Amino acid sequence: MSAAKTYMDPPINDESRAYWDGANDGKLLLKRCGDCGKTHFYPRVVCPHCQSSATEWYEASGDGTVYSYSVMRRSEIPFVIAYVTLAEGVTMMTNIVDCDPDAVAIDQAVKVTFKDSEGGQSIPMFTPA
Repeated sequence: MSAAKTYMDPPINDESRAYWDGANDGKLLLKRCGDCGKTHFYPRVVCPHCQSSATEWYEASGDGTVYSYSVMRRSEIPFVIAYVTLAEGVTMMTNIVDCDPDAVAIDQAVKVTFKDSEGGQSIPMFTPA
């Protein structure tokens, strides 16, 4: 039986704290600008599209598709790192988990799941839908 993959604790700061708190509650949170209406990821106070500070948190659907991926085999446990484009339009770097790494494909439908880091922080990742 193979060992489980471990994940490092993410860096958490004041701008991203709500994102990580949401993950601990099983929610994938994104930021949307109240002025231009665009969603952005990675979470930050100022909208990268129009520079407005009128940003707000909202819960994402958790649905997405694999944009690009790579199977990392130079590890004790092979794993998949991927860019996933969410239904909300933003793309995030993440891991595809709980599946055969060789079965992952571009444009594959995925849904959010959460895995704990070494320190217990929940980290959003994706699994085939």
